[in-house]
Amino acid sequence: MRSAFTMIELVFVIIILGILATVVIPRMAATKGDAVTAKLAQNIMMGASEIASYAMSKSNVDNNFTLMSNAMFSMQKNGDAVLSSNRATIKAGKVNDCVIVSIDRNDTTGVDTLNVSFSDAGSDKLCISLQAAVDANRYPMKLRGSNVTY
Repeated sequence: MRSAFTMIELVFVIIILGILATVVIPRMAATKGDAVTAKLAQNIMMGASEIASYAMSKSNVDNNFTLMSNAMFSMQKNGDAVLSSNRATIKAGKVNDCVIVSIDRNDTTGVDTLNVSFSDAGSDKLCISLQAAVDANRYPMKLRGSNVTY
């Protein structure tokens, strides 16, 4: 009766573990990227919805995105977005302006428009997947003006 493993058995176990690791590790990395993309896309769409709701309830828009949207504030706090007076620039991967949410104000006509646009993603996979996940077909959206009733 033998009570120990042979060197050949240990080598086979190491080879099998190596093969499993080469299959599992890339899938885990892809899952993390998918989660980041889903979180950013959800926050962008929620932020746009909150801005539209704010404009509807106040019959006006504010220059401060953090007052109009908790999702935009959260992205800024996490370092995923840079907010200026009428623009949120969302970073994904190595692209600093992957998705841009902006409000175009026209004080002469009284029309405020919410826009969601994309910059050139290049070959950055995270930015490409974020742009694919964000539904920009609903924009531009009028927030205030002659065609919007409160």
